[in-house]
Amino acid sequence: MENQGATVVISHQIKEGKQKQYEEWLEEVVPICRSYKGNMDLQIVKPIPNLTFTYTVIIRFDTVENLKFWMESDTRKNLIEKAKPFFVIGDQYFIKSGLDFLFLPEQGNQKAPVRWKQYLVTWSAIFPLSIFIPLIVLPVLNTLHFPENRFVNSFFISGTVVFIMVYWLMPRYTKLIKKWLYK
Repeated sequence: MENQGATVVISHQIKEGKQKQYEEWLEEVVPICRSYKGNMDLQIVKPIPNLTFTYTVIIRFDTVENLKFWMESDTRKNLIEKAKPFFVIGDQYFIKSGLDFLFLPEQGNQKAPVRWKQYLVTWSAIFPLSIFIPLIVLPVLNTLHFPENRFVNSFFISGTVVFIMVYWLMPRYTKLIKKWLYK
């Protein structure tokens, strides 16, 4: 089977007043994590100031093995130990392969749905976006005087589609069809 990569989603609920120290700690951790073999991407979703206190860190590696090597490394263990005074709850994370993280059920005890259902749901979400997003993005790029270039256009269109899929559409869509999806 072809390698689909692996994603870890880490949640750190930070004590009130400790956000600055935590963010300084993140500045130390990010380059170290990125230096590990197979690291493809790292994103940090910060909490809403004065409203929420949970940081979400999403890290992608090329293989599950490389991701587990980072997650189980002594380096990471030492870094987590250093950050424990900032945590309300300890280091919480889950590892998924491929795009499973788009299909995480609300209840942590459920497994990700079977691949063919993930395929149908993803395709049914991307298809309309691939039709309508260019109708919105291309006029904006023209207004901003970006040069007519299919690579530039594709970059912004695909980035918009993925952003909508990950942050807005899939969480709502999977909730809407959860009875079928997790059956």
